[in-house]
Amino acid sequence: MEPFRLTATEALAKIKDGSLSVEAYARSLLSRIEQRDDAVKAWAHLDPEYVIQQAKQLDLVPPEKRGPLHGVAIAVKDIMYTKDMPTQHNSPIYEGHDPTLDAAAIATLRHAGALLIGKATTTEFASTATGPKTLNPHDPTRTPGGSSSGSAAAVADFQVPLGLGTQTGGSTIRPGSFNGIFAFKPTWGAISREGLKFYSLNLDTIGFFARSVADLELLSDMFNLEDDDARPDFAIRGAKFAVLKTSVWPQAGPGTVAALEAGARLLRDGGADVEEIELPPEFDRVVEWHRTVLHSDGRPTFLPEYRVAKEKLDPFIADHVENGQKISRAAQLEAFDGLAALRPRIDEIAKKYAAILTPSVVDEAPKGTQSTGSPAFNCMWTALHTPVVNVPGFQGGNGMPIGLSLVAPRYHDRHLLIVSKAVGDIFAAEGGWKSKV
Repeated sequence: MEPFRLTATEALAKIKDGSLSVEAYARSLLSRIEQRDDAVKAWAHLDPEYVIQQAKQLDLVPPEKRGPLHGVAIAVKDIMYTKDMPTQHNSPIYEGHDPTLDAAAIATLRHAGALLIGKATTTEFASTATGPKTLNPHDPTRTPGGSSSGSAAAVADFQVPLGLGTQTGGSTIRPGSFNGIFAFKPTWGAISREGLKFYSLNLDTIGFFARSVADLELLSDMFNLEDDDARPDFAIRGAKFAVLKTSVWPQAGPGTVAALEAGARLLRDGGADVEEIELPPEFDRVVEWHRTVLHSDGRPTFLPEYRVAKEKLDPFIADHVENGQKISRAAQLEAFDGLAALRPRIDEIAKKYAAILTPSVVDEAPKGTQSTGSPAFNCMWTALHTPVVNVPGFQGGNGMPIGLSLVAPRYHDRHLLIVSKAVGDIFAAEGGWKSKV
């Protein structure tokens, strides 16, 4: 197997046992990127010489001083400060901008020995629905999703094993589904957001992309994601799952309808107790409240850019500052307080199950790159601050990947990853989706 096809966990094992140098690994990844960059366009900034320089320095580190991620390659969403690479937010306002410090997440990964490959593309300030230049590696006529477009596409295309994204609406889970890979949005606030460009203080969450749950667990270790009680001996047989369509179910396309039915059936066939549930009527306002919080938080977030260079801002972002939605302060408070009251309630509901199985996307990745697709099925979980994993395994009518989401109570992140590993094995074996890239 070519080194670029290794998962992060596999590459780490080979680097540890001396059968693969970091430089050889880096050169394999760069060769893959060179071969595929015209077709995928996942990178906002990539300097091969800098990558090799990092790799050579990592190879010189004595084994006893190497970090737990020594040599593992990672793509970084281009809204996170990196002291040795530009951070441009896909905005003409920040073109060529070179910060002099690392975001907290980047400092953590660099200290662990990670190999930072480059800055991955994003929509403007990770906020607009208009796609960047990036294309879906499984079909270049379709979007990879957004706003974490490049990170997801690069992982799916075997250009890197790991990618960092963020989620304010559906920016991690949706591209995970569209690209046929695992995506993890941890509990809100579990990972420091210092040093990244905020969109919504109340919603933004750093997330991960990988081709295996073991790799998601590897990154979770780096950020000290811990539950009060995570049981590693989970088995599908005898476990209890909820199937939840949510209030936006009428938007589901045929691919998602079929995937949710198949996912529930596969869990039942595996010996699980699967129960379809509905949330109390109060939850019907979550999507509306999410939108209110999003637009309200965007007002102060983008005020500096608006004042300095309004003409260079996407109209969607300028509209936040101008309060084009005419959101009153009373409506803001109702949304803030309404969501805060519902979060412990969803925790109590979710605690009754190993996980809640629910859609990740409306359907397959849509054609074109003008839109990154609808986050309709993601906004609820972002607003409620719960951890979510996109589990790949299904496909739509055009042969494109469709994943399903697993949801757990807040701060049950490690439990959710354990469950996702078992569910992912079943979906991969019998769901029907196989990557051809």
